[in-house]
Amino acid sequence: MKRISLTSCWLVAGYFCFSQVPGDSVSEKATVKDSFYTLSPVEVKAIRAADRAPVTKTNISKKEIEKQNLGQDIPFILNQTPSVVVNSDAGNGVGYTGIRIRGTDATRINVTLNGIPYNDAESQGTFFVDLPDFASSVSTIQIQRGVGSSSNGSGAFGGTLNFSTNEITGKAYAEFNNSYGSFNTWKNTIKIGTGLMGNHFTADARLSNISSDGYIDRASSKLRSFYFSTAYIGEKDVLRFNLFKGYEKTYQAWYGVSQADLKAGNRTINYAGTEKPGEPYSNETDNYWQDHYQLFYTHYFNPRLSFNTALFLTKGKGYYEEYRADQSYEIYHIPFAIHGTDTSFTSDFIRQLWLDNDFYGDIFSLQYRYLKTEFTFGGAYTRYEGNHYGELIWASNGLTGPSRWYDLDALKTDWNSYAKLLQKFSGKWNGYVDVQYRHVKYDIDGFPENPDLFIKNDYNFFNPKFGVSYNDKDWSGYLSYSVAHKEPNRDDFEAAENQQPRRERLNDFELGVEQKKDHYNFGATLYYMKYKDQLVLTGKINDVGAYTRTNIPDSYRLGVELQGNIQPKNWLKAGANLTLSKNKLNHFTEYIDDYDNGGQKINNYNSTDIALSPAMVGAVNITFLPFNNFELSLLAKYVSKQYLDNTQNEGRKLDPYYAQDARLIYRVHKRFLKEANIILQVNNIFNERYEPNGYTYNYIAGGELSVNNYYFPMASTNFMLGINLRF
Repeated sequence: MKRISLTSCWLVAGYFCFSQVPGDSVSEKATVKDSFYTLSPVEVKAIRAADRAPVTKTNISKKEIEKQNLGQDIPFILNQTPSVVVNSDAGNGVGYTGIRIRGTDATRINVTLNGIPYNDAESQGTFFVDLPDFASSVSTIQIQRGVGSSSNGSGAFGGTLNFSTNEITGKAYAEFNNSYGSFNTWKNTIKIGTGLMGNHFTADARLSNISSDGYIDRASSKLRSFYFSTAYIGEKDVLRFNLFKGYEKTYQAWYGVSQADLKAGNRTINYAGTEKPGEPYSNETDNYWQDHYQLFYTHYFNPRLSFNTALFLTKGKGYYEEYRADQSYEIYHIPFAIHGTDTSFTSDFIRQLWLDNDFYGDIFSLQYRYLKTEFTFGGAYTRYEGNHYGELIWASNGLTGPSRWYDLDALKTDWNSYAKLLQKFSGKWNGYVDVQYRHVKYDIDGFPENPDLFIKNDYNFFNPKFGVSYNDKDWSGYLSYSVAHKEPNRDDFEAAENQQPRRERLNDFELGVEQKKDHYNFGATLYYMKYKDQLVLTGKINDVGAYTRTNIPDSYRLGVELQGNIQPKNWLKAGANLTLSKNKLNHFTEYIDDYDNGGQKINNYNSTDIALSPAMVGAVNITFLPFNNFELSLLAKYVSKQYLDNTQNEGRKLDPYYAQDARLIYRVHKRFLKEANIILQVNNIFNERYEPNGYTYNYIAGGELSVNNYYFPMASTNFMLGINLRF
């Protein structure tokens, strides 16, 4: 790489180099130089937690990502981090996957890509299947557990995932990454980069293809993606443009496996498409395209003060296709089919449920750093425009009317601003204040089952956060209190005016301590997350006959997270984490459909476990380095039992499981190669039969309670073999 002027060096310190800011002590400089936070791009640093900030966090580097990036989705790359539980519809981590942090699902985990919100604006969920092989472009990830620091987008009610791709590489490169494994799983990735040209220009590109048959029957995935990024780096200005696209076609595996089939050994059965007589319908698929456009501008006024803004547009369009047997024409608001003197009141239909949406806006931040002070003022404005519509493409007895049976629009705007101050007020103590104001506005013009229900709601949230941290040689600690609010999801509003959901509130207390030595480190975090009006499923049917979530006045999560790493020998290192927790609803009311008497039966419970919130989650990794360029890692995961609903009923649960993986890495360095890696990962080496996710529904009929549990099984022993070449 060509020489870079000192001025340029501090201007792009967030990317690849560092120079001392006037006023910093030598010890401070040494600490900051290796800082994951300081080396983050400016637009990402605005919402990331600094090293000294009193926030519970885990940082993941590019090298750690590359070791695990063999084709599985992003949640599986995060599986070894504290308090994380992952699952997969297809059973092998390709296609639709899910993640929970401290028992909190993806609709309550804030996700940003280079500081730009990624959560779906309506469901507030995160669908990583729409970003195939995104991990190959990610340079760093920060996971914040609990409320975390103020971010852009939906409220964090259990965690934050912050991804950064805006890395600058000094030299030109080319990479060819290819993997093959069980269930005919393929991953092919090509990456190229120019390096830094003329001290000013850089460009990177990636093309990826992933395909898999899946462990579950017909749960195939065809995933393609493209990534391009280019930047101009001036003396005081940085301009970057990112374009990345994703396409996914997955055969639906959303229904899980019934308890009866699971006991009978039918672990891979798939009910999707089976309404069609004879062979299952071959195109019972989910299809979605998503394009991301990001334009960043950063200006450095001086070594202390910088400003960043970014315009973005996310365009999504897609549908899922279904075969539906023996349905009435009335459902689709079209006339009955008449054939001569015969009238058909029902028919088999093939239908597509479409979503066409645009999500766009701007983020900004002003950052000041000098001596003992770090101050950030930032925010974002976003607008979501969604069009929901349904198309009939075939009917066994003929289509008798318009193919589009609903066409509904939705609008959501979100504006937030925040101010963060991290102040060092003695040699060892730091104070932290972070305040955020957020305004959310919903305009929903009907629902497919209730097209005349219109929702217009405004929310105003004030989210303060306070804390102190302590740093002294090998020891550090922190104490914090944070408040978060969250608006309901789109589906929660499908109810009468007097049954509308209330907003949720979370008070989060975090206490952490850590010791770092040359050959080991360990830490402990105690957390108490107290919810008001948390929305959970109760089985209650609202006035339009839909099962929607209900506000629970009082609930909490209380736990301790333990983690540590040790390297007693040059050839041996190990790490582990363990979360022990209580996750409780102080009072819960269950509603069960009563088909014998009509209506619903009501059961009341006190102090029951929150659904899908295990009391114990642990991970262990042991790595052997027997000789140069060779690495053997044993990766273990334990998750205790989880209940499928909030009744803490032993007949409605997921069994505890222990899964053991192993990974071999061999590195080769040749003259014409910068590096070649051969990676073999064997998952579930003990062939454990386990299910990390599921659901249940129950009803009374014939004087008896019918319990229907469904599970999402994970694959038996399987492997992935990757060969990565870097020139």
